[in-house]
Amino acid sequence: MGRSLSSRLGAVLLLVAVVSLLAAHGCSAAGDGHSHKKSGGAGEGVNYNTSDAFFGGWGNARATWYGHPNGAGPDDNGGACGFKNVNKYPFMAMTSCGNQPLFKDGKGCGSCYKIKCSRHPACSGRTETVVITDMNYYPVAPYHFDLSGTAFGKLAKPGRNDELRRAGIIDIQFTRVPCEFPGLKVGFHVEEGSSQVYFAVLIENENGDGDVVQVDLMESRSGRWTPMHESWGSVWRLDSNHRLRAPFSIRIRSDSGKTLVARDVIPANWRPNTFYRSFVQYS
Repeated sequence: MGRSLSSRLGAVLLLVAVVSLLAAHGCSAAGDGHSHKKSGGAGEGVNYNTSDAFFGGWGNARATWYGHPNGAGPDDNGGACGFKNVNKYPFMAMTSCGNQPLFKDGKGCGSCYKIKCSRHPACSGRTETVVITDMNYYPVAPYHFDLSGTAFGKLAKPGRNDELRRAGIIDIQFTRVPCEFPGLKVGFHVEEGSSQVYFAVLIENENGDGDVVQVDLMESRSGRWTPMHESWGSVWRLDSNHRLRAPFSIRIRSDSGKTLVARDVIPANWRPNTFYRSFVQYS
């Protein structure tokens, strides 16, 4: 009875967090303070080929921006991926909401893209790197980057940042690139609501692909990997039918199939709402 109640409580707390997050963010929602015009039926209901975004050649997309002109996007510097403090290193406000082919129901969280623009007179043509940290709910094109004000302004020629932002929506080119987070190891943030029978963890700072498509957990002395389930964004969860035995090892798999194991990364005395840094990183 206690285990079941604790598990349900954890799930309720997580649901409340998700609802609050969606209400707070909502990229490209009305009221952002700039124009988001629909174009050519590329809004909700479009079927996308999620394999189109790949490492290599350049593709065409459209870009908008939201939040403060020199901000990181969301007012709380978070987003639908669950990352926190995206205004600080390693993101440094160079963030973007992605529509479904980029966000991929959360499996695109943390992936990195080079973007550039050249058609608008204020565009510099330089490439800038952004990280997918949020979900775009109202796409205006098959590929739509709703950038932070900072990232959008970075595409401009010197001194013409505000001029480019006033355009509201621009054509850009994009290509996926490996992520690089110098000096950082893969991090694990144990989410609020986690308990002895319900464990949720946010995974961040992965070099290379930058994203995570599968997570497994190994309890202390079990010798067995248990698959976790994607909860939302870059948060993965495990609902257990027994008291989980820490320390936990965590195995992650990226979009390209590369795996990484963080042994005993979650200690025996772990606590919810706490960040644990591993000693491992994709090379």
